[in-house]
Amino acid sequence: MKIIGKILVAVILVSSLYSCGGKEKTGEGSTAEAKKAEAKGEEGHGEEESTTIASLTQEQIKAVGITLGNIENKNLTASIKANGALRVPNNKKANATSLYGGVVKSLRVQLGDFVHKGQVIATIENPQFVQLQEEYITIDSKITLAQQELNRQKELNQGNAGALKNLQSATADINALLARKASLQKQIQLMGINPTSINRDNLRAALVVTSPVSGTISNEFAKIGSYVDVSSPVVEIVDNSLLHLDLQVFEKDLPYMKVGQTVNFTITNNPQVTYNAKVFNIGSSFENESKTVAVHCTVVGNKTGLIDGMNITGMVSVENVMAPTVPNEAIVEAEGKFYIFVHTDKEPEAGHEEGGDEHKEGEKHDHVAENQQSEPKMNFEKIEVAKGVSELGYTVITPVTNIPKDAKIVTKGAFFINAKLSNAGGHDDH
Repeated sequence: MKIIGKILVAVILVSSLYSCGGKEKTGEGSTAEAKKAEAKGEEGHGEEESTTIASLTQEQIKAVGITLGNIENKNLTASIKANGALRVPNNKKANATSLYGGVVKSLRVQLGDFVHKGQVIATIENPQFVQLQEEYITIDSKITLAQQELNRQKELNQGNAGALKNLQSATADINALLARKASLQKQIQLMGINPTSINRDNLRAALVVTSPVSGTISNEFAKIGSYVDVSSPVVEIVDNSLLHLDLQVFEKDLPYMKVGQTVNFTITNNPQVTYNAKVFNIGSSFENESKTVAVHCTVVGNKTGLIDGMNITGMVSVENVMAPTVPNEAIVEAEGKFYIFVHTDKEPEAGHEEGGDEHKEGEKHDHVAENQQSEPKMNFEKIEVAKGVSELGYTVITPVTNIPKDAKIVTKGAFFINAKLSNAGGHDDH
């Protein structure tokens, strides 16, 4: 029995020790897993940050054919393309209107006709016109009678036989008639009728509407039989002898626009014919939400076929532009922005280097990767730029951030570096 008791005690002790050891191992495992999870969390946080620096070995640079160069100041001759529209200045537009309301009796012009200043556009009828002429004819006789009454009252007043108020009344009457005659005379003149030519045999029931300027009929507002008043124009006349061209130029091209530059343009419906214009003013504000600035030009030379409101496409010659340029291959595009790569001493961010992950416990070391990492590398920083004009394989750039004058840039192979940088930013581990 004693032996059996000793055996039971031993079994209990062994079981207790085994349980404690298991718990310790479980605790250690949990701590390790937590650390790994925390590391992964930190790594995931780093993925959100954009990668701007890429590292390449000499072998990679040689294999891809990456070449370096400098930002060069070149004298470019290029053209800027811009859209726009033709416009006639307001002082070259006019409406033919009637000074009196009436019914349109006739229209003597059609849309597109050329008219001279003073030419008859339309005739308008109104019974009021006849009434004004009748009153003008009869007012002379009323003035004669009023003058006779005034003279009589003066004689009576001199003989102390008349009342003073009668003399005053007669004076007021003749003054009123004379004022009315002057008013009628002016109205009849505005109707286009010579007051001295009016008699009972030639009373006119219609008046004419004439063109205030020489130009082309661009719009018709009235038709025969319609009623027009002072505020209702009959036709619109446009003088195309002076045409303006409003170009919409983007902000990046604005520095190359100068007063006096020549603009070659074509109209949308006839691109085979080229017209010319000269810049006379450059706007100082953006047009609506287009982020363009209006450049105002005057059309010179041939204007045949050009009409107010026509849409055009213009080419502006930019000569002798001395500006920083890079080869077209040096520029890459990403998400609507443009970039170049500059050789830098900056190091890539931790976790973004190719092959930079630490070996996990129990994994075999990749000696090939280690040897590759030990090779000398060159680092390239991604710099945003704004593009300008292009010519003969070169493009004008404006860096968003400052770049040293002696900085080396990637002139060939920028696309490969950008692709490698994008992959590094994504942490594609295989």
